[in-house]
This record gives sequence, structure tokens and C-alpha cells, in this order.
Amino acid sequence: MAQAMTIHLDSDLLRTFVAVAQTGNFTRAAEQVGRTQSAVSMQIRRLEDMVGDTLFERGSRGVSLTQRGQDLIINARRIVSLIDETVASLTAKPLDGPVRIGIPEEYSYSILSRALGTFSKLHPKVEITVRYAHSASQMAALEAGELDLAVVFEWKDFSNGEVLMRDPTVWVTSELHRQHEETPLPVALYDRDGWGKDFALRSLDERGHAYRVAYTSDTTGGLKLAVASGLAIAPVSRSNIPPDCRELTAAEGFGDIDASNVVLHRAPGAHSEAIKGMAEAIREAFYSRLVVTVPPSEDDRALFPVS
Repeated sequence: MAQAMTIHLDSDLLRTFVAVAQTGNFTRAAEQVGRTQSAVSMQIRRLEDMVGDTLFERGSRGVSLTQRGQDLIINARRIVSLIDETVASLTAKPLDGPVRIGIPEEYSYSILSRALGTFSKLHPKVEITVRYAHSASQMAALEAGELDLAVVFEWKDFSNGEVLMRDPTVWVTSELHRQHEETPLPVALYDRDGWGKDFALRSLDERGHAYRVAYTSDTTGGLKLAVASGLAIAPVSRSNIPPDCRELTAAEGFGDIDASNVVLHRAPGAHSEAIKGMAEAIREAFYSRLVVTVPPSEDDRALFPVS
């Protein structure tokens, strides 16, 4: 009976693999892991030799995971995260005290759960309070001393806060229901006036679309529900498009609604070690989620030629 082949995976190779998957670009991945681009390319080739299959393929927006790569990425992220948590637990001094966070609802699961999961294991005595609200409300709470950290959208009057990522709002439709083909367009909006009129509806007016407001909600979850169920198209940040839904592109007569930056603000005087540690955890959670759409380098093209 043939003996199954044993594969000894190197954690450094997995870390590089995760970096390439996160950035979608070998050059940016090299910057992230502190290696040259050629070294990153060699590491990926070594890993592909070990697993016996291709892990990435070239596309118009950079490199993307093959099916084999998708099978590996979940466990690779888990292994890298466990190593990082173990190192941090051996070196970090436990913190305590209160931390009050304001963050958009759409990042509650994708970002905040990751940040809290890592942070709480290292600092179980920190008392964390989270507030989900719109950006204007979060900034008002920060200025009033009711929050220590606020993650907000900024689409005009850009501040000197720390930009975590660019996440423009786009029109989104359901792949299953195709409500964007209806006339007039059924539209879902937030139930507050300013942003919807100044950006969302204005983008439809400028492109000559006839529309009707079919649904309103005070949460992003409500807008995503309207899209997924086929009630309406809706303005949703690009990183939060629901399953079985897609962005309506400029070629279809839509395009970006705004040019939102996601920005981290810290209240004046909020300088405790617990607050600094939570800010770093939030920063890392955004960074690990970020998918960079930088055009591939010449070396990337050589490694993954377009067929």
C-alpha cells in the first residue's frame, strides 16, 4: 500500500502566501513581509511545488487565488494569526482600563470582530464599549468626550485623521433579481436626508436615470437586505457588497457614488495604553482585510502572464 506523502509547510511561506492573497500584488506583498519581490516570487513557487498545484492566477486587477489557493488560504490565515497571537502573548504587557469605540455598522463583523478577538485574548481586563452610528454622530460623540476612538467615512472636507483604507460607495444590485433593469429604478436609501440627496440620488440624476425611492432604512444592514431580496438597488461601500450581489459599473451607467476614505480618529487626551493598543488592533484588522488594486508589476506579469 502506497504511503501518503508528508508535506512540511513552512510558516514563513504561509505568511508570504497570505500577504500576496491580501494585497493582490507581489510588489506590495514584498513590502508587507519585508522581502524583495523576487524573494516573494520564489517563496510562492516553493509553496506551489510543495502542494503540487498553482495557487495564484493573473487577472486584470492583479493576482487572485485559484481554487487550490482558496482551499489553503483559510488555514494559512489561521496558522499565521495563531503564531502572531502566541508571540504577542509572550511579549505584550497585559493592559486594563476602558476603551470606547465608534465604528460604522458595516465593519462590525468584518473588522471589529477580528480586532476584538485578537485584543481581548491579550488584554482580557480592558473594558470595551462599542457604538454603531453614522459618521457625523460618531464625530460629535468623539468631540463631546463620549468616545475614545472613532472610525468614520469621510467623502468631503477630509481631515488629518489616519486613513485606514479607501472604500467608495457604489450602487449594488442582486445577481438573482436584477432590479437594476427595472424602469424607473427602485432605490433604497438611508432615512436621513443629506448624504442621500447630495451624493446617491445626485449620481443618478447626473447619469439620467429615472428612479423611485422604494425602501428606506437607518442601517447598512437594511440596505443590504433590500438589495439581496430584490426590492431595490442600494448604495453600499465596495468592501461590503452582499453575497449574490454585485457592483453596477460605470460601463452600465452607474459608477462610484462618492470617494470615501475610512478614517480613524482618536479623542484629544485619549492616550492610555489600552486605547493605543485598541487603535493598533483596529489598524491591523483593516490592513489585513485590505485588497489592493495596484496594477501588477512587470515581474508579476512575467510570473503570471495573461492567457
